[in-house]
Amino acid sequence: MISIIVKFHVTADSADAFPSITREFTEATRAEPGNKWFQWSRNVEDPQEYVLIEAFDDDAAEAHVSSDHFAKGLEAMRPHLVETPKILSRQIEGDDWDLMGELQIDQ
Repeated sequence: MISIIVKFHVTADSADAFPSITREFTEATRAEPGNKWFQWSRNVEDPQEYVLIEAFDDDAAEAHVSSDHFAKGLEAMRPHLVETPKILSRQIEGDDWDLMGELQIDQ
């Protein structure tokens, strides 16, 4: 699978509205064949930073970045960003989250 993490530094004026700004893009991406997850988080230490964690089947990421909703989503975000987003994109083994071996919880 391809695992992608992106950090978005947004303007102070857009910080609270950013989930709404990205909602259409998020919903369209989650509906894509081969999308495993697409999850936003807000940095608790910097409320102007959002982190996107996403994963795709190996052959699905290219279709994602070639989609109309991808281009539309980037343009919707652009005026709300302070700087170019930072990204980690890696092909990794597996097809889902693993359990953390160092912190097992008995249920």
